[in-house]
Amino acid sequence: MNNNQQKIQNPATQMQKNSQMNDRDFVNDFLSTEKYMTDAYSTVLNEASHQALYQDILTITNETQQAQRDLFNLMFKNGWYSLEAAETQKLQQSYQQFSNYLGQQSPYNGISQ
Repeated sequence: MNNNQQKIQNPATQMQKNSQMNDRDFVNDFLSTEKYMTDAYSTVLNEASHQALYQDILTITNETQQAQRDLFNLMFKNGWYSLEAAETQKLQQSYQQFSNYLGQQSPYNGISQ
């Protein structure tokens, strides 16, 4: 595979390059903020002891996660975000590794019928 085949990306929407922030810069900043917020909310959810507070934070977390996904989709659509294509062999190796791991972690291992 050459480098062009390994990148998954749409054609980039061109932005004027100067010292001021452009649309891409703003969306990238928003995306970074949403990623940070979803991480922080996840920690809060793990430590919330009050059920009503937990439910409120869970709702906010879901909304923030959706905003993050929407921003990612916008950046990807405009060619401002690219992904690396995974090789089939590496995917199969990872799948086999985690399948074996899950098999070893079964709560029924070692229990005779």
